[in-house]
Amino acid sequence: MSVIIKNGHILTMSGREYVSGYVTFDGGKITAVGSMEDCPEGEAFDAEGGYVIPGLVDAHSHLGMWEDSLGAEGADGNEETDPITPQLRAIDGINPMDRAFAEAAAAGVTTVVTGPGSANPIGGAFAAIKTFGRRIDDMIIKEAAAMKFAFGENPKAVYGEKKQFPMTRMGTAAAIRESLIRAQKYAETEEPDFDFKSECLLPCLNGGMIVKAHAHRADDIFTALRIAKEFGLKMTVEHCTEGHLIADQLKAENIGVCVGPSLGDRSKPELKELTYETAKILDGAGLTVAIITDHPEIPEKHLPLCASLAVKAGMDRMAALRAITVNPALLCGISDRVGSLEPGKDADIAVFDRFPLDFEAKTTAVFINGIRITKE
Repeated sequence: MSVIIKNGHILTMSGREYVSGYVTFDGGKITAVGSMEDCPEGEAFDAEGGYVIPGLVDAHSHLGMWEDSLGAEGADGNEETDPITPQLRAIDGINPMDRAFAEAAAAGVTTVVTGPGSANPIGGAFAAIKTFGRRIDDMIIKEAAAMKFAFGENPKAVYGEKKQFPMTRMGTAAAIRESLIRAQKYAETEEPDFDFKSECLLPCLNGGMIVKAHAHRADDIFTALRIAKEFGLKMTVEHCTEGHLIADQLKAENIGVCVGPSLGDRSKPELKELTYETAKILDGAGLTVAIITDHPEIPEKHLPLCASLAVKAGMDRMAALRAITVNPALLCGISDRVGSLEPGKDADIAVFDRFPLDFEAKTTAVFINGIRITKE
């Protein structure tokens, strides 16, 4: 049955805006977006002049991997027994029953790209999923959306404490290179003995899977980019804390950046340059910027707040809204499904009572796959 949202200030995030407009959807897909003068007849949800936008998208989260209030029992994000674990899949560790999912959805966050942490130089596959559902198999947009690589302080700390390779930045880079070279040779060998790790790295080498490179410091960012060039990897830089110091270099590389979490203390040395201005500076340099929570570092439900703080630091408010809608969808290879209000895309829609990044803004309705998930 076709559903109509009417009398909304429609921000499609695809270049069109309707100060007074409507959205229709059917079978979980958007069917039309336009001005109220063209709105069809039928039963409708009245947005009452509120803002209607695509459901928010977080490009880098660990939602469901570290569960709310459960401590070690709910911690399934880091397999710290082996530094190279590309065979791990986030979907096998996510618990959709974690209450943080419902909180995220109610706040208008309808899609997250969630996966392993940064203990290992190669951590495993992130998944792009919806935030509504009871069974992960029914929530998946893209099962293997990206492969997690980690540079810098975290792998050093984990394996340094174990007195195990890799204990240095050199060791981390070498471990990643060795794994990629092994996967290349595996691909070139006729009828090779099955190698699960190499098999899982092949999509990265053939360009079919994005690599998410955890890197805060400028030198770690450059190491990640060096490896990406060596092996022809499609890469985004995750966190990018010192990105504002090298914005010109990143622009020259034409790299996508996922910035955050910025709401927190400088808890370790590689965060000493942490500032809310990073997203603004990188956006101003012409990069495609996503703003992220890194949940549970920042609770997923506060994704709009993260964008609001970037606006407070000087980022254009529409640029900040793009950084939590269409930009993360583009960077994660899921823009055919989510991130903007266009016919044929998933009916993931958030209705706010005022501009979504205003501090007082509240959702009045949230739809995921065309289903209203907020209370009447």
